[in-house]
Amino acid sequence: MVIRRRRDEDKNERYEDWRRDFFGDWDDFFGFDIEREFRRMEEWMNRIMREFGRGEIKGPYVYGFSMRVGPDGKPHIEEFGNVPRRFPGTQREMSEYREPLVDVMEDEKNISVTAELPGVTKSDIDLSLEDDNQVLIIKVDTPERKYYKEVELPAKVKAEKVKATYKNGILDVVFERETPKEKKGKKIKID
Repeated sequence: MVIRRRRDEDKNERYEDWRRDFFGDWDDFFGFDIEREFRRMEEWMNRIMREFGRGEIKGPYVYGFSMRVGPDGKPHIEEFGNVPRRFPGTQREMSEYREPLVDVMEDEKNISVTAELPGVTKSDIDLSLEDDNQVLIIKVDTPERKYYKEVELPAKVKAEKVKATYKNGILDVVFERETPKEKKGKKIKID
């Protein structure tokens, strides 16, 4: 019995050494405890699976995320799909709607939003600009397809200066910024 306890202690020490080696660099990169985030995601997925098993959640499921490094050098993770939200209240909880994959790009003069909305026609798409021209709402409500997404724009835009196109399941919306983005930088003298 004493020998077994020692093996368990050795195993725990080896795990802690491995955890420090593996997650130590990631904690610095993400700026938060990534191991805790993985545990929280696992708990969330277990809860969803229990609800699914009890029949509380129905329908085709879509869930995913996109990750990119922002201009501040930190990763930005955005979820999409029609599963119940992990943090209720951040967006409308509308489980019958699918959340389309959306990408937001910006330059000095424009902000572009691209959304994947397969299986609909352009007349099915409702676009609106809210919250002082800083939130774009994309909604499709047909018997076959339901999409909903609130896209927070990185800056205020001119509501009258917008161009929206839809082709082959891809919606592109280009806004003109209310005030142009200032370039930040400093002239460097070469000796």
